[in-house]
Amino acid sequence: MTSEPSSPPAARRQRRHFSMIRTFVLADFVTLGNGFSGAGAILAAMQSLATNNPRWLWVAFCLMPVALAMDVADGRIARWRFRKSPLGADLDSLADVISFGMAPAALAFAVGLRGNLDVAALLYFVACGISRLARFNVTSAELSDGTGKVKYFEGTPIPTSLVLVMVLAVATWQGRIGDALWGGVWNLGPLQLHPLALLYVVSGSAMISKTLRIPKF
Repeated sequence: MTSEPSSPPAARRQRRHFSMIRTFVLADFVTLGNGFSGAGAILAAMQSLATNNPRWLWVAFCLMPVALAMDVADGRIARWRFRKSPLGADLDSLADVISFGMAPAALAFAVGLRGNLDVAALLYFVACGISRLARFNVTSAELSDGTGKVKYFEGTPIPTSLVLVMVLAVATWQGRIGDALWGGVWNLGPLQLHPLALLYVVSGSAMISKTLRIPKF
């Protein structure tokens, strides 16, 4: 008598629905809050353009400190509870790209940095932020001490882009947005550049610098 062929191990294994969510710890949900705040800021900036209502800019500005607070809190919660998930580092980087890379760029576009060269400067800034986070994830083991804690950052951390957001908030408060942006606009043949966009070039370049070493506290 022949016996039925046994099922392969993968077929016998019981599927666990939402197994990814089960691996999340409290710090991961705080990290997601960081990403949600950044995404909310981007959507608020888009709404300000769609409705021509600057009040939505203030919603976006207010969400940015919330994103920063959650970015700081997730690491402290992980250390306090002595628990971190395998996804923690990747979640943190992805959330930071949204909140401190894309959101400041979207806000700059919304307040008036929409010239050809402005957009190029904003894209350069975002690319630098992505590259900076990728480099940190790859080199964090080399930069860490015996306890596994990173001693310093190579280049400025991406949350320093909140300085740019503060500049935009002051400009908005003073009504210096759109055609009234500080520094006006430079017409370089068919190209346009607002000098304010150069702050994003400087910030992006500082993030990918290898000569700048920022101690991590």
